[in-house]
Amino acid sequence: AAGAEVVVFDNSPRQLDQDRLVASREGLAIETIEGDMADLGVFADGSFDLIVHPVSNCFVPDLEPVWREASRVLRSGGTLLAGFTNPVRYLFNEDIEFSSDLLYVVNTVPYSDREQLTDEQKDRYTAEGEPFEYGHTLEQQIGGQLKAGFVLAGLYEDLYPPDEDKLSRHIPSFIATRALKP
Repeated sequence: AAGAEVVVFDNSPRQLDQDRLVASREGLAIETIEGDMADLGVFADGSFDLIVHPVSNCFVPDLEPVWREASRVLRSGGTLLAGFTNPVRYLFNEDIEFSSDLLYVVNTVPYSDREQLTDEQKDRYTAEGEPFEYGHTLEQQIGGQLKAGFVLAGLYEDLYPPDEDKLSRHIPSFIATRALKP
């Protein structure tokens, strides 16, 4: 809407369909490409001025290639806006009764549905078509951006409405960074 050339890159055909639907409805021209965020080989080095990386790292087990590829395809002086889940969110059991304000630590971080869910829970995820999630450490999230050559220029914390989310009553459970490629 602001006149940028927009490329939407996602591994979900359903999400890309939704993006095309909204773009068509709003009269916007976008390009959509299906692929894996850890392999941006379809793009040349320095292809982009800005990368908006929403909270999606929770769907990949290894972040290093994600940050490395983002750095490769971003031009010098470009900006990476990245959102991710605060790793503390993965510590707690989400099945606890909401009326209670108590949270119980039941997991470890880094977190992996593949390693920490029961077989019954994994079967339910698979049957419902839900993707497995991974909770990464801050070192993997922020340190990984720095290791890939980015310079951190900003950090923002956010939360769900506290009356709708037990953890948000205590701590922001999402983080966004603004990182620059020198």
